[in-house]
Amino acid sequence: MIEVGLVGYGLAGRAFHAPVIRAVPGMRLSAIVQRTGNEAAEKYPDVRIVRSLEELLAIREIRLVVIATPNDTHYSFARQCLDAGRDVVVDKPFTTTLAEAQSLVGFAKKAGRLITVYQNRRFDGDFQAIRKLVADGALGRIVRFETNYDRYRPQLKPGAWRESTRAGSGILFDIAPHLIDHALLLFGLPEAATADVRIERENAVADDAFDIMFHYPRGMRAVLRSSILAAAPRPRFVLYGTQGGFIKQTVDPQENNLRHGNIPKDGPWGAEPEENWGVLTVPDGDKFSQLRIPSAASDFRDFYANVRDALLGKAAAAVTPEWALNVMRLLEMARESSEGRCTIPWS
Repeated sequence: MIEVGLVGYGLAGRAFHAPVIRAVPGMRLSAIVQRTGNEAAEKYPDVRIVRSLEELLAIREIRLVVIATPNDTHYSFARQCLDAGRDVVVDKPFTTTLAEAQSLVGFAKKAGRLITVYQNRRFDGDFQAIRKLVADGALGRIVRFETNYDRYRPQLKPGAWRESTRAGSGILFDIAPHLIDHALLLFGLPEAATADVRIERENAVADDAFDIMFHYPRGMRAVLRSSILAAAPRPRFVLYGTQGGFIKQTVDPQENNLRHGNIPKDGPWGAEPEENWGVLTVPDGDKFSQLRIPSAASDFRDFYANVRDALLGKAAAAVTPEWALNVMRLLEMARESSEGRCTIPWS
């Protein structure tokens, strides 16, 4: 049994880590750091609640520490946990700069500890179905891939760290790590990136929209987009290939379910009704044939199951330190491209 300590009980800790860890066999949520309030104690009366990272690290049985705190604390907290001889999962983004990420990876390597990033959205059922379509060649050679994650939140939230000028705030560091992960899993590293990162809402100080384009050989493009002013959201996924196309309109239900504590008792958490499945369109003579593609039987538990197996020496970590560094490098390339209004080559 792997004893796990969770640092942070805001939205990420409460909705996307604690219930997932509890649902994975071989893991035990042993302690939670909640600096103020009693929500964690009320929800998990069998879990030890502490008020600081130092108190958590004093619990000798804890092997794995999960960091689900504001982005500008990721580096210092992860470094402190590694220094205390713990393995670490960091919620995305890994850190707020590539230099910080490189420092953490080097420190973890010297310490002989596992460090990985919570790229849970790769286990969305619809994205896993897309991975299979691409791997099977169902669309032929892919020429365009779009991954969109939109919201409609026109009102600012006073005091919210994500909407402040703190390092790592804004939608680029909130959403883009997931979408970058999708592109890399499907197509690998791009040759270059062009991005527009911007503020669309009145009086906002942190970016709340972005368009990123990854350039691949033979004219293939991956387009990653997000906006907080999308009252009419774009399709979640779009793929065009030489032999067909695929469109998925709706978002995987796991995030919304977890936000509201609606965890399915049976089956994959990402299960969707047939009317929400993506549609594959292929030429059929002079017409087109359409087929609904079911979302795969995968969910966020698969991430922590992999971490468990990696710690037990039964599998390699799905999100390696090198992978985490590539995502951070692409985030910085997107920022540089937007500020310079230019295309940045991969280096």
